This record gives sequence, structure tokens and C-alpha cells, in this order.
Amino acid sequence: MPKMWRVYSGPDGKSHLAEVPMAMKPFSDVEGAHGEGTPMQSVSGISFRVSPPGYELSWHCAPRRQYSISLSGQVEIEVGDGTKARVGAGDIVLAEDLTGQGHITRVVGDQPRYYALVPLADR
Repeated sequence: MPKMWRVYSGPDGKSHLAEVPMAMKPFSDVEGAHGEGTPMQSVSGISFRVSPPGYELSWHCAPRRQYSISLSGQVEIEVGDGTKARVGAGDIVLAEDLTGQGHITRVVGDQPRYYALVPLADR
């Protein structure tokens, strides 16, 4: 099962990482699809991106609450206390660190990273 990571702002002014479980529950919908899924969330769009091997985006905060869904390649997320998470194909990052020091994003390995950004609609 892919991993889901939450990057969030803490009261110490730094970003933090937490692996969070996906709230999967049984579902069945009108067209007959069934299995397990998460509740529907409102989003404002979707964008597909690619970052080359060696890409690094230094300390930055998320520009808005958004999911970053890795399609291929690997990225490393680093937060202020030095914690790092490797994010690979199928893994999801919920970026919510809108204030403070932020985090570093770097593509690791010799393959580009393809990913989808899905901004969440305002609450």
C-alpha cells in the first residue's frame, strides 16, 4: 500500500512530517465500482509536473493546502528538525505547512519525478 505523508506547520515555527493512515472504508457506487476508498474531498484543480534528477527546491512553505501524488521517480522531503521522508511512485504528500520555515524537496536517484498537484478547495 502506498504511503501518505503529512507536512504541517508546528507551533515551533518549523515544518514537521508524519506518516498518516488513509481513511479507507468499504464503498460501492452507482456504476458498480466497489472496494475501499477515502471520503470525497473538494479540490480546486489538478496539475501534472515533472522535475529532473538532481532538482532541489530549498526551504519553502506550501503555497496552499494541496496533495502531491507521486506517479514515478523518487523525492525526499526534509523538515526543520532534520527528519526526511522518501516518497516514491504511488505515495501521497499532504502539504499543509503554510507558515514557518517550510521544507526542502529534492529529487533523488537518476530518474525524473512525475507527479500530480491537487490543490484542496478552501475550507
